[in-house]
Amino acid sequence: MDGAPHNAIDICNDDNSDQRPNSPGMEAVAHKYKVLAPPKQSTVKKIKWKLKETFFPDDPFKNFKGQPARKKCLLAVKYFFPILDWLPRYKLSMFKSDLLAGLTVASLAIPQGISYAKLANLPPIIGLYSSFIPPLVYAVLGSSRGLAVGPISIASLIMGGMLSEAVNPYADPALFLQLAFTSTLFAGVFQASLGILRLGFIIDFLSKATLVGFMAGAAVIVSLQQLKGLLGITHFPKKMGVVPVMKAVVRTTNEWSWQTILMGACFLSFLLFTRHLSIKKPKLFWISAGAPLASVIISTLFVFIFNAQDYNIQVIGKLKSGLNGPSLDRLLFDGTYLGVTMETGLVTGIIALTEGVAVGRAFASLNGYHIDGNKEMMAIGLMNIVGSCTSCYVTTGAFSRSAVNHNAGCKTPMSNVVMAITVMVTLLLLMPLFAYTPNAVLAAIIISAVIGLIDIQTAYHIYKMDKVDFLVCISGFLGVIFISVQGGLGISVGLSIFRILFQITRPKIAILGNIQGTDIYRNLHQYKEAQRIPGFIILSVEAPINFANTNYLHERIRRWIEEEQSAESKDTNLQYIILDLSSVLTVDTSGIAFFMDLKKTIAKYGLQLVFVNPVGEVMEKLQRANKLHDFFGIDSLFLTISEAVISLSSFIKLSP
Repeated sequence: MDGAPHNAIDICNDDNSDQRPNSPGMEAVAHKYKVLAPPKQSTVKKIKWKLKETFFPDDPFKNFKGQPARKKCLLAVKYFFPILDWLPRYKLSMFKSDLLAGLTVASLAIPQGISYAKLANLPPIIGLYSSFIPPLVYAVLGSSRGLAVGPISIASLIMGGMLSEAVNPYADPALFLQLAFTSTLFAGVFQASLGILRLGFIIDFLSKATLVGFMAGAAVIVSLQQLKGLLGITHFPKKMGVVPVMKAVVRTTNEWSWQTILMGACFLSFLLFTRHLSIKKPKLFWISAGAPLASVIISTLFVFIFNAQDYNIQVIGKLKSGLNGPSLDRLLFDGTYLGVTMETGLVTGIIALTEGVAVGRAFASLNGYHIDGNKEMMAIGLMNIVGSCTSCYVTTGAFSRSAVNHNAGCKTPMSNVVMAITVMVTLLLLMPLFAYTPNAVLAAIIISAVIGLIDIQTAYHIYKMDKVDFLVCISGFLGVIFISVQGGLGISVGLSIFRILFQITRPKIAILGNIQGTDIYRNLHQYKEAQRIPGFIILSVEAPINFANTNYLHERIRRWIEEEQSAESKDTNLQYIILDLSSVLTVDTSGIAFFMDLKKTIAKYGLQLVFVNPVGEVMEKLQRANKLHDFFGIDSLFLTISEAVISLSSFIKLSP
């Protein structure tokens, strides 16, 4: 406003704006500054700008500007295939770091892949397949340097639970496997679509509180599911809630195996100890990373040497060697199961996408670079589409693997290639060695992996900062453990959306007062030194004004006027309602109608309505409305509250 002309106010932006009549009984009010409308733009330009800010807020194509056509084509290819950007600059020193990181991650990925596949009620070999092809695809399409790709516990649990409601995985494993591949395809299509259509903001509805509660509840459910392996139980319920699981545990005490319990407890203690050690001493991360593989090797040798399978210790059994076979012909689009596969794909896709993008952004921030969330969604989605056609199930960037990858010093996505090659060697040469791996150890590996998802400290911080957010968090947690995983997620997301709707329909509106000796006006309830100005009610609306909240604002302001008039000072009558619009960034037609109706309502009380600092779109629409209805004059619009109070104070009438 430094260059704004003085002693005038621009309301209608026409030559006769200074000739508009003032309010009855008032002389012209001189204003120090103009309240200007934004520069005029065509409707097409406005729509173009809004679309750009909605779908391209990060301006991903800024590097394309001013480039020749050939350069633009090269940049486009690099955008969709980031490997072409970093591979030409790859150095031997980087490969040494990536080799170590890839081998370290593989030592964690192999036992986790087998364990998570069992968690999803799939053959263990599928978990290894899913740690082979998807990392290779991500290395080509992904832009995160430190994201380590593979199955994750939560998505595995959800897939196994949701599909088990339609098909028994033990009675018809072939059909169950078909549904898993089909769900993975739908998950990939959904994820890639979000990225291609630039709709990544949809996953923002999974707030921090939602994720903390959901993850903690899922971790509890996953851990309870592992009681089957830790106790040696053969008959276990399909339902995943706390109540049915605990009932099954109590009712099947005759199936408990003390040998299995002893082995599971020993290895679980070992894994938790190494995890605790790596947290206390981050430089020893490799101990925690290698502990699962060490547990598998030691327990497998123990079972093989002592024939422990003859003493009620359940083992995986024989696994076939060989690489992924094509599964395109196994995709099932039969109407009977189409609904459940689409629903499973949607839920697992959202969870996998949320974790993958969040982990990628977290490690990008730690290493001082930026990743495009929508591009990551495309990469993860295409990875799962390819995976569904190559005998894989839902994969994403896993936090535990990515943390190991980062701590091991990875430099580029080449660490994923190294991990995939290591898994490939395992699939070709080492599969017979896993025949004697006990289920109890796999259960211990899963529990030690998911226990980190229970973030009590963050939940406590949420409780201290925002009780409503904590309600969302605890609702998600309780919903998961007592209803279902998808039910708990739905409850917490529903509460979050309800809160947003409540904030929209019941916006904050504050009464302002002056801090003595200054021209500063602040909320009376927040600043005790702020004082009311006689003859004025100064209100600040702190939200967009639209059809959803105009009735509330109208009634609230009317109630304030009635309360003020019933208790007004004997010396000064209430005469002005000042509406500070500085925080109102947008307004719709209902909002403009609200201003006009409010002016009429206030006039019935013998008062006048004054606007202060309408910004951008609000000023533009007020200007248009005033041309049509002429509902306010030059005495009704000011740039600052202080200017409005000073200009209008001389017109305050004292009570007789």
